[in-house]
Amino acid sequence: MSGREQVESAWTVWGKKRRCLSAHASPSTQHSARHILRSERGFTFIEIMVVVAILAILAALVIPRIMGRTDDAKRTAAKIQIRNIEGALQLYKLDNGVYPSTEQGLKALVEKPSVGVIPKKWKLGGYLPKLPEDSWQNPYKYLSPSPKGDYEIISLGTDGEVGGEGINADIANWNLDKD
Repeated sequence: MSGREQVESAWTVWGKKRRCLSAHASPSTQHSARHILRSERGFTFIEIMVVVAILAILAALVIPRIMGRTDDAKRTAAKIQIRNIEGALQLYKLDNGVYPSTEQGLKALVEKPSVGVIPKKWKLGGYLPKLPEDSWQNPYKYLSPSPKGDYEIISLGTDGEVGGEGINADIANWNLDKD
């Protein structure tokens, strides 16, 4: 047999062995191939629908509890701001001996008053960084002296008008613990 015939014969034998091996692959090779196919597989339609159904149920339970609470949150924020303003008023009084007058208003906590009794020991930089608005973007009403005490700070609530009940009720420093 020539060298060329020997090489062709070897190639033929090698090809037959290769075909036999691939037709009868070992169990570990088949297992690996199946594992690869499974790991590349995506989610089924049913799996996705189950997840969507679970999310819909959760949304149906949670959203009604969250909605309708915005008014409560705004009222709470207004009460916190009123307490912060009260703290600034206390510092103003400690420095100057009196609260700002109604004429000077809460603006006296941000910039030195130029009307009424001019404070001699007004703190440079003020007592508040800026004059806050209530949760409904309305200015707080300030009265000093007040029939209710040394001063009165009022937010007119949701409706922006004096008085009201429920969510429309005014929020004042003397009734913060009410409702």
